[in-house]
Amino acid sequence: MNAQIALILGQDGITNGAVYALLALSILLVFTVTRVLFIPQGEFVAFGALTMAALQAGTPTRMVWLLAGFAVAEFLADVIAARRRTGNLRIGPWMIIKLIYPFALAVLLYALPLASLPMVLRALLALAILVPMGPQLYRLFFQPIASASTLVLLIVSIAVHLALVGLGLLIFGPEGARTDPFSDVSFPLGPININSQAIWVVLVSLILIVVLYTFFERTMYGKALRAAAFNRLGARLMGISPTLAGKATFFLAALIGTVSGILIAPITTIYFDSGFLISLKGFVGSIIGGLVSYPIAAAGAVLVGLIEAFSAFWASAYKDIIVFTLIIPVLVWRSLKSHHVEEEDDE
Repeated sequence: MNAQIALILGQDGITNGAVYALLALSILLVFTVTRVLFIPQGEFVAFGALTMAALQAGTPTRMVWLLAGFAVAEFLADVIAARRRTGNLRIGPWMIIKLIYPFALAVLLYALPLASLPMVLRALLALAILVPMGPQLYRLFFQPIASASTLVLLIVSIAVHLALVGLGLLIFGPEGARTDPFSDVSFPLGPININSQAIWVVLVSLILIVVLYTFFERTMYGKALRAAAFNRLGARLMGISPTLAGKATFFLAALIGTVSGILIAPITTIYFDSGFLISLKGFVGSIIGGLVSYPIAAAGAVLVGLIEAFSAFWASAYKDIIVFTLIIPVLVWRSLKSHHVEEEDDE
């Protein structure tokens, strides 16, 4: 390996690591607020890329009908919950808006000349289709069992992931897809050329990371979400709704996952089930951060990207094994560092 190859591998590692860092932060965010290990995070990545490819081909994506199905189910769940709570059939205006939204979006998709739209508008349409699914998933599958144990939440998360993978196969088919790059410009840097798409990935990832940091450290709503993460009962007593906090975090997770999918769609071919491995590498980064520290999780995810890139050069057949093996020494180190054992109370 010479310096040129090392720089090329470093560029690929940092590009992949930037995406893994976003996913690590979103997984960590959802876990700290809701105690849910959000396994379906990767589906938003895959669906974001495949939806962009469908919009680029000019075919209105069937994902909007999945959004509509979730909207109908959410509407019925809200109506039943309101009936049980008040004894009356009360339908608020926000419930109507959420129900109408996907159908209005479907009409818009069929009316627009999707293939000739600018890349930015297609990306906004993909976000409009996929991001609302985040709060929908929380409302339908996790809000009713919000007080359950972490193990139960994990089992439900895995079930939702498997269901979404099957729906992805039904909607997009087994063929992979890749979209056009945002730009084809390359910038020389010493012995290598830096692809502009890689710059887009790193730049957008950094912007999102800075925005998330500012949101949670400087804004009232961000501090409210952190309060709900640290003490759900105390947050409820202070007027902070854990339900609203859960929906907000799932919204952010869906946004981050979809943006990540849009960013990597021009770089690699994405299939309906590609999201799981991508999010799993982000999960390795969040494990390095101990599912607690955002900066360490982001740094760990970038490290995962670099190790993956160099492993692909030395032993491409074992690159995923090498990456996932990183969890073992991290877990051993954290278990040795921890000096307390939590015991379950016998009931």
